[in-house]
Amino acid sequence: MRKFFSLLVGLSIGAAIGALLAAFFSPVTSDELQENLQSRYQRALEAGREASAKRRAELEEELSELRKKQ
Repeated sequence: MRKFFSLLVGLSIGAAIGALLAAFFSPVTSDELQENLQSRYQRALEAGREASAKRRAELEEELSELRKKQ
């Protein structure tokens, strides 16, 4: 368990350093970078909501079918 935790900490620190370096050496301005990140975040959030709604509808359909069988 300790090795896994060490690996997780190392990966997290590496990802944070990589993200900082990418931000510092990015060819776009900080405002453009911030807009791009917000746009990507909003798209990912919307995709997650759509997937969640779709899965919820599927599960509700399964539940209603199971209730009909009883």
